[in-house]
Amino acid sequence: MAETITDNKTQNQEYWLPCGQCNRNTRHKVRHSVEVNGEEDWGYNYWERYEIVHCQGCDSVSFRESRANSEDTIDDEETGKSFPREAENLYPSRVAGRQELPDLHLLPRKVARIYSETHSALCNNQPVLTGVGIRALVETVCKEKTAAGRDLSQKIDDLVVKGILTTAGAKILHKMRVLGNKAAHDVDPHSEKTLNVAMGVIEHLLDDVYILPAKTARLK
Repeated sequence: MAETITDNKTQNQEYWLPCGQCNRNTRHKVRHSVEVNGEEDWGYNYWERYEIVHCQGCDSVSFRESRANSEDTIDDEETGKSFPREAENLYPSRVAGRQELPDLHLLPRKVARIYSETHSALCNNQPVLTGVGIRALVETVCKEKTAAGRDLSQKIDDLVVKGILTTAGAKILHKMRVLGNKAAHDVDPHSEKTLNVAMGVIEHLLDDVYILPAKTARLK
């Protein structure tokens, strides 16, 4: 096997990447890069890139890792040609428009921990774990609020009886329960778009149930 290492091959190249500070996709310029190219005797070849990237919007610095090989390709229908499928990882991991909730210290400790782990799973492209985490969050909120019922469905309905949720809010939460069930029992991964919407719903729930009441209680 032959392997070569090249410095700064992609220096000053720009990518559109999600930025954890700007909370959206922004232009990132490569400040420094290392590329590893390898080739096997039987024709298999690959490349790996390690790049320090600089957001052109907020000046934050992060790390991009990408890799591809000659066996994993994508067919271009227009040209009829095949191109290597590039896998990309960003550190710190993030999803555009998906920052962690502020004021996590206002959440109960268990709720905050599960929320942070679920948020991390979403940002690290782990859809099954994200779905399981969303269900766990719903269940933990029900437990923390001592909701009555034999199963999670009844406990969600009891949150309405206790005045913690509206009827409309409970209907939405039932959808989150079903989404989580598919992830937990069927190992069914949902799309990033679906999980982003679900995470937004959960964040609104946590904001309404814990964060806003805690802030309001501080007012005179």
